[in-house]
Amino acid sequence: MDTKSTLGYDKTMKEIVEYLQQKNIIFKSLEEVAPKEVGSRKKVGLYIGVDLKGFYALAVLLEKKSRVLRKEAEVLMALHEKLEGFIGSKITKKYIIIKAPLCSKAKTLLEENGWKVMHVWQS
Repeated sequence: MDTKSTLGYDKTMKEIVEYLQQKNIIFKSLEEVAPKEVGSRKKVGLYIGVDLKGFYALAVLLEKKSRVLRKEAEVLMALHEKLEGFIGSKITKKYIIIKAPLCSKAKTLLEENGWKVMHVWQS
């Protein structure tokens, strides 16, 4: 059995669920959406879930070696809008797990737009 997600990340959905549970973020259901399904070529893990209050939530896993810049944060926010159209509902909670160096302007932009940024980079 392959333990990698469809993107080849070393994180399985189980590990992502456990990481979010450590942060007291719990979902009734969580499923992976391939970026291709929403017309994106980004190499990100996209997970749509329903939280305990019944609201849709988006968890994004971004893992790379280069720095995440403001421009990329804007692309991720546009991806969120495409996902809302894909599922036909508003996504109220947005979480991003970034395993890469993060530009402070990108982090600020995401936080100002309602994203909960979890930065887990070790240099």
